Amino acid sequence: MAIINAPEEHVKLLARLMRAEAEGDGRMGMMLVGNVGVNRVLGNCLDFEGIRTIQQMVFQSPGGFEAVQKSYFYQRARQKDIRLARRVIRGERMEPAKYALWFFRPPGACPSTWFNQAHSGRYKSHCFYIPSQNACPKVYLV
Repeated sequence: MAIINAPEEHVKLLARLMRAEAEGDGRMGMMLVGNVGVNRVLGNCLDFEGIRTIQQMVFQSPGGFEAVQKSYFYQRARQKDIRLARRVIRGERMEPAKYALWFFRPPGACPSTWFNQAHSGRYKSHCFYIPSQNACPKVYLV
């Protein structure tokens, strides 16, 4: 059972985003990016109020993803990436992105906060950041 509604074209869109943002960090890195995306749709809070679909989340401006500005984002989704996207949409969540709404790739160590959001952990090249439960309770309900 999916934790967010996602027609097939949105599943493929999420798969393309996951690959473009984190292919270098392997399958787990891609899943973590997918967790952030799904959390943004679930949360309806902070910078992501009114974001109700994967398509809105991917192309949000401002506040969206750098990958959508790169040509490799527009390559066709691969089946293995689509399978990973489906796992995330079905609710498979893992640390450090289980409740994360943001991630970025710093040149060095992860800052303890990023735009006043708490650091939840690092996976390979990406640092992940979570909102407080009070600021974004829906992310913590699933």
